[in-house]
Amino acid sequence: MMISQFFVLSQRGDNIVFRDYRAEVPKGSTETFFRKVKFWKEDGNAEAPPIFNVDGVNYFHVKVVGLYFVATTRVNVSPSLVLELLQRIARVIKDYLGVLNEDSFRKNFVLVYELLDEVIDFGYVQTTSTEVLKSYVFNEPILIAPARLQPIDPAAIFTQGSKRMPGTAVTKSVVANDPGGRRREEIFVDIIEKISVTFSSSGYILTSEIDGTIQMKSYLSGNPEIRLALNEDLNIGRGERSVYDYRSSSGSGVILDDCNFHESVRLDSFDSDRTLSLVPPDGEFPVMNYRMTQEFKPPFHVNTLIEEAGRLKAEVIIKIRAEFPSDITANTITIQMPLPNYTSRASFELELGATGQKTDFKETSKMLEWSFKKIVGGAEHTLRAKLTFSQEFHGNITKEAGPVSMTFTIPMYNVSKLQVKYLQIAKNSSSYNPYRWVRYVTQANSYVARI
Repeated sequence: MMISQFFVLSQRGDNIVFRDYRAEVPKGSTETFFRKVKFWKEDGNAEAPPIFNVDGVNYFHVKVVGLYFVATTRVNVSPSLVLELLQRIARVIKDYLGVLNEDSFRKNFVLVYELLDEVIDFGYVQTTSTEVLKSYVFNEPILIAPARLQPIDPAAIFTQGSKRMPGTAVTKSVVANDPGGRRREEIFVDIIEKISVTFSSSGYILTSEIDGTIQMKSYLSGNPEIRLALNEDLNIGRGERSVYDYRSSSGSGVILDDCNFHESVRLDSFDSDRTLSLVPPDGEFPVMNYRMTQEFKPPFHVNTLIEEAGRLKAEVIIKIRAEFPSDITANTITIQMPLPNYTSRASFELELGATGQKTDFKETSKMLEWSFKKIVGGAEHTLRAKLTFSQEFHGNITKEAGPVSMTFTIPMYNVSKLQVKYLQIAKNSSSYNPYRWVRYVTQANSYVARI
């Protein structure tokens, strides 16, 4: 795989980092890219796709914490491979700088360019491993003081009531020591699950799937061996037997369809006691990726009703119910519903005493939007929207509206019931006792209710 240029742009289009590896693409490519992304109008899309072509140049981009990571090339390359490369470059830079923002880039531009020269040579990828790069990159990062940092969502999602999990894994460099020259011994394990659910118009579940990953970020000196134990009733594979299946998959345990492991993971005792052994490399990496299609209880139940209320009017009722325990709180919930393209106005009615909720009708895209700051487990909320149309509708209105889609984040909760039972670290001495943080989060990938 070969790329011609790599650059990073701010949200304003400012050029933060630029590297031209092959001199095949015009110098004005940064401006061309930003103008195309900012004023993307084709097919009525609000955002530009991750890949597009302008004047024979292929542009690939991902957006990470508000920054555009972009690669260009004139040749035909694998799109998924280039997008994965951009994500890995962002991860490597974050491992070194501790935080990704415009300020940290500008203060560490010498280090960033040194990293890019080691990662890519004449347009060809050499390595994206933080562990390998430590042998070739010698510049020390200039760390941004915590007071200068803007709030970052991944740190915020691990706040659960009065129990606050430390956000240092989000803003800490893996190569720099803490102030005073000492390094805090700690390890972070995050179980992140992205769920996809489709509900029928009557509220039944049509499809359900979990894409999960166990992420690890280690700040342990000396690279000690780690043993990570999962559920003993874990089964891999839906068939009668599978490579890792040691008991009948018809039991009530956690059943994963398939999974894969990081190259550093040893599976010597995985068959017998579901324990993973590894020596974690520097930087953030996925210990295990897994997929599950076994039936599970969705965290939210969504019911939608739309009915005519006159010649040029209709009423929409959306009801959501949180199906998780009351000691769990979901954050940043957004519900969207496309309305018929002849909708001219929408007025909203919330339940009495509703707080922390916002409603909006986006006239250009004909989109109804309902958002919450948080929802406590067991709560139920209802929205009534009265629609006014610019023309008389014909046929079935339900075919021209919807479906309802939902996004959310639920900290300290996972639907699959996959758990880290213990995290054992080989001791260097009797006094060696590093901090261990295990965190769970569930996010919506595609959460859709048909009307």
